[in-house]
Amino acid sequence: MLRTAVLVFFLSLGVATVHAQNTSATAPADFPQQVQQWQHQRLANLTAPGGWLSLIGLEWLQEGANRVGSAADNDIVLKAGPAHLGVVTLARDGALHIALDKDSGATVDGKPVREAALVDDMHAGDGAPTVVAFGSANFFVIDRDGRKALRVKDSNAETRTHFVGLDYFPIDSSWRVVADWVPFDPPHELEIGSVLGTINKEKVPGKAVFHRDGHTYELMPIQEEPDSLFFVIADRTSGRDTYGAARFLYAALPQDGKVVLDFNRAYNPPCAFTPYATCPLAPPENRLDLAVTAGEKKYRGGH
Repeated sequence: MLRTAVLVFFLSLGVATVHAQNTSATAPADFPQQVQQWQHQRLANLTAPGGWLSLIGLEWLQEGANRVGSAADNDIVLKAGPAHLGVVTLARDGALHIALDKDSGATVDGKPVREAALVDDMHAGDGAPTVVAFGSANFFVIDRDGRKALRVKDSNAETRTHFVGLDYFPIDSSWRVVADWVPFDPPHELEIGSVLGTINKEKVPGKAVFHRDGHTYELMPIQEEPDSLFFVIADRTSGRDTYGAARFLYAALPQDGKVVLDFNRAYNPPCAFTPYATCPLAPPENRLDLAVTAGEKKYRGGH
């Protein structure tokens, strides 16, 4: 169930594409420039009109008819949009349907239709979930452990228009760690909780083992896509200098028994910026007894 959520994190933060990484212990000569470029791309994606900063709602659907709109007499009251947008019906079997109000001015996947089926993010396959757009705002349906909710975005969201920027530790090549890769055969299973209180069991293809200051540390990734590893981590800076719940770290696949962990590219999950995201938490196995003074710091404009 974490597959779609993780992929959306990657796409929204501009880190979905893996580029070949040098697995030698020595960082490339243009290492600072590479990290800065990554930071600029992350900022651009985060602040995009449809990025995580545009979230204005996470509205859970009830079985049956859900009246949606900005007026107080709706079952789901939106922070933006027409007073009465329409009715979203959730069937017992999970099927979704929307009937738009004749005066809503809304579109479904860009088309001015009155009624349509809705496809949520877990059932969209290689495509995208159905988007209902109205003015500067839109929503689509997410599925989290069988529960379905409207994820509502607005390019004029205060979290986006009043964004105060990202802060990082100084770029430090010593935090570009070349770890030993220990494969698991068969893969292990890792339980990853979320801010919703759910627990997902994920397959772990192996572990990254590295040494720092005379101590040995291990991190376990999940592999949602065939060409990448994804780590959900915490450390002794969590809750003080960095976001408390977790940071994310993305890595290319191991080469010659080594995997590059560039902690300068550790970044905050969407929950650091908005209460309307559904983020995974760092599992106990990935809580390092080490202060990782690299990567993205706690958001100073956080909720």
